[in-house]
Amino acid sequence: MNRSLRLDWITIAIYLALVCFGITNIYSSTFDENQPELFNLSRSIGKQLLFFGVSIAAAIFILAAPSKIFERFSSIIYLVTILLLIGLYPFGSTISGARSWYVLGGVSLQPAEFAKVAVALAIAKLLSEIHVDLRKLNSLLQVAFIIAFPMGLILLQPDAGSALVFGSFLFVLFREGLKPVYLLLIAAMLFFFLLTLIAPLPFVYVSILTVVISLYFFSKKVNKKVVIFPYMIAVFISSGYVYSVDYIFNDIFEQRHRDRINIVLGKEVDTQGIGYNLNQSKIAIGSGGWEGKGFLQGTQTKGGFVPEQHTDYIFSTIGEEWGFKGTAGVVLLFTFLILRILSRAEAQKNNFSRVYAYSVASMLFVHFFVNIGMSIGLVPTIGIPLPFISYGGSSLLAFTILIAIYLNQDANRLNEASF
Repeated sequence: MNRSLRLDWITIAIYLALVCFGITNIYSSTFDENQPELFNLSRSIGKQLLFFGVSIAAAIFILAAPSKIFERFSSIIYLVTILLLIGLYPFGSTISGARSWYVLGGVSLQPAEFAKVAVALAIAKLLSEIHVDLRKLNSLLQVAFIIAFPMGLILLQPDAGSALVFGSFLFVLFREGLKPVYLLLIAAMLFFFLLTLIAPLPFVYVSILTVVISLYFFSKKVNKKVVIFPYMIAVFISSGYVYSVDYIFNDIFEQRHRDRINIVLGKEVDTQGIGYNLNQSKIAIGSGGWEGKGFLQGTQTKGGFVPEQHTDYIFSTIGEEWGFKGTAGVVLLFTFLILRILSRAEAQKNNFSRVYAYSVASMLFVHFFVNIGMSIGLVPTIGIPLPFISYGGSSLLAFTILIAIYLNQDANRLNEASF
């Protein structure tokens, strides 16, 4: 059967709806009465439309390609991406304090966005190999290297926001056999890190002791042969980790990161300094009410009160001009898209396609959750765009490529099933 008839047209429709809604809100948040035209390459809206056209062309090319080509060339794609990330140090341009861009004429490209595609393909390729078993240390180290190498290069730019997204691959690894204890360990580390920042140290130590003792007695009930020594070691290591939090927070984190975390935790209130963006974003979203103020009618948006409103804070434009209905619609579309990709991932006929689909869903979820979270004050501001909606040619093109490869793999599954 013709591959076009086997495409996931519902996913394509959601993609187009999100991109078109994004373009609408970029136009509104950057509107200039003296230059109201759409196709003006000197303005953000014109550049976004240009990249949308390029993205559609790239998607058509990908959908027409043989499905096996992505698995076959995944290693080469990964290597090229690594070289592009390394090349930023001698040849890249610094924008907003990060050396993350290649500037070619009036067009900027951010390799970190395309690194997500490369790592997703590389992880899918590795985990589809028969000899790879995430319960074995050797396999874990290989996977960790594939993720950590580009992540480290991006952190050095420095671009903590883009690097954070690579943590989404933990969900993929968990699905493919990573022991749940690793996820619990990471969650515990994050919990006690935050607890140490807001609570007295004696309370934190008592909490650790309580958790470890509870785990010991629970394990003892399940298995009478459990010994106490490993749990004593766990208390010792956890206490040392908690003691080091102060050094990590004050000596490794930059001041802007410390300020943003303190604001989210409620330890600081700074509506005119580092917390200005968040405060204005919350005002804009709250002022939209149920119905919103209407397209091009947002006073916070028109007044330019929210910095970076067409990029990282695009959700505040949606909240102000489209109200609760608009924000809820965006959340529902993303939720449905992610759940649809996950459900179709489980139906894939080969490991490569399944792992890749899970990678796409995981990255969409992290971007979606963190971007909206930082717009309403749930997470610190770290500069992560809202997929398909935020302004950014590299982001739009990279996410389009991610979705197009997924659609290619899914269509191939349906074609194989028809024979």
